[in-house]
Amino acid sequence: MNLILFGPPFVGKGTQAKNLYAEFKLPQVSTGDILRKAVREGTELGKLAGPLMAAGSYVPDEIVIGIVEERLKEPDCANGFVLDGFPRTPPQAEALERMLARLGKKLDAVVSLKVPHEKLIERGSGRRSCPTCGSVYHVYQNPPKRAGYCDKDNTGLVQRDDDKADVIEKRLNKYDAETAALEPFYAQRGLLKTIDGVGSPEGVYADIKKALGKG
Repeated sequence: MNLILFGPPFVGKGTQAKNLYAEFKLPQVSTGDILRKAVREGTELGKLAGPLMAAGSYVPDEIVIGIVEERLKEPDCANGFVLDGFPRTPPQAEALERMLARLGKKLDAVVSLKVPHEKLIERGSGRRSCPTCGSVYHVYQNPPKRAGYCDKDNTGLVQRDDDKADVIEKRLNKYDAETAALEPFYAQRGLLKTIDGVGSPEGVYADIKKALGKG
């Protein structure tokens, strides 16, 4: 199966991508991860992307597509993949279609996870991190034994700036603005599967499998 997994921050994409890998051996192809890897390994495209990323600039579509294409040629993607974080716009989606055609591949489905903004803000703003060991907790879903302190080293927990409610809201609005046009793009192609992301991770995964005809 060749899939795209859509969803805003805190919707649970990482968990569901891990589930898909565990059951179907579909590697999660995250554009952020592969861009950083290309830069670390000094590939030709990585050399082009590196200075742009270091300057906080936009990486052009053609470089991103080239790096995704390099990744999809690797042996572990031969029997399928889960694209995460790409495409984000209709021009990127059209470029992806052309690239997959060159590789003799096609998309089987586009899975879009939906959770109301208020739930996502609650999920994200409840996160607390240990500045010493890096352990992550959640005030509701995974609280420390002693409120406000790390279980491992008793350090006071902190809330990262990007986990604050106002920052999360901006990120969610940006995501919605970027991806709004992609759902009709893939719905017209008969590929879109919309999944309610509220509920247990196991229940959401069962719904994904059912939508893919694997449940």
